[in-house]
Amino acid sequence: MIDDNLMTMDMLRVVTPGRVRLACDRFGTGPPLVLVHGAFCDHRSNWQFVAPDFARHFTVHAVARRGRGESDATAGHSVADDAEDVAALIAAIEGPVHLLGHSYGALVALEGAAGVRERVAKLVLYEPPPPEASSAGQLDELEGFAAARDWEGYVGLFLQDELSLSDSELAEMRETPLWPQFVAQAPPTRHDLLALPRHGFDPKRFAGVDMPVMLQIGTESRREAYATDALAAVLPNARIAELPGQGHDAVFTAPELFARQVIDFLRE
Repeated sequence: MIDDNLMTMDMLRVVTPGRVRLACDRFGTGPPLVLVHGAFCDHRSNWQFVAPDFARHFTVHAVARRGRGESDATAGHSVADDAEDVAALIAAIEGPVHLLGHSYGALVALEGAAGVRERVAKLVLYEPPPPEASSAGQLDELEGFAAARDWEGYVGLFLQDELSLSDSELAEMRETPLWPQFVAQAPPTRHDLLALPRHGFDPKRFAGVDMPVMLQIGTESRREAYATDALAAVLPNARIAELPGQGHDAVFTAPELFARQVIDFLRE
């Protein structure tokens, strides 16, 4: 069993250069590890199954991106704005940090790391999406659900279109405890999905991101749907780490495998 003291949580609050107030859960012991959550999650739900493992080895800083937890909610913000938030948090933490991002959070973590390279010891990116991940037609459909405040329909459409869930798989997902968490986080996720196609993503811009990088990808994921291979081709000190039998949500479906891979890389 994990020592309860390792999961004793306090909160770090940071005001960014753009005057956005960010909140960050802090727990565990060891070198600092900053976690940047993805879409349809927040700073707690994204990491709920791996946080205890991380807390054994690191002082975890789980940032609540805009619109989650006690962080300010904004509209019309960009990936660059989210990245500036992460860079401001890193600047407020003593010493070099490890940085881990999942999905949209991986893209934010990459952009944030590029701006504060000297403060990031190692970087882990789990399936960052490229800006073209959602077509204009798909976004229009999602906006229709958002306008009707049908957030269950919004989540269902995204999971089927973007993660290729079948009708039966979606029905099974609706019966899990993850479903209400995804639905609750759909309104702030809308801003993530609107920001993504506006992002000027050029992998070559990251050729100077020279800290050790682990690019995680599930063997069952559609490889072309993520920027993993494009980044592996330009990052000077990167490796690809596959998660056997997993898709985009291995942090939920195989938390022990996911956590062990991350911990082993960061402790090398």
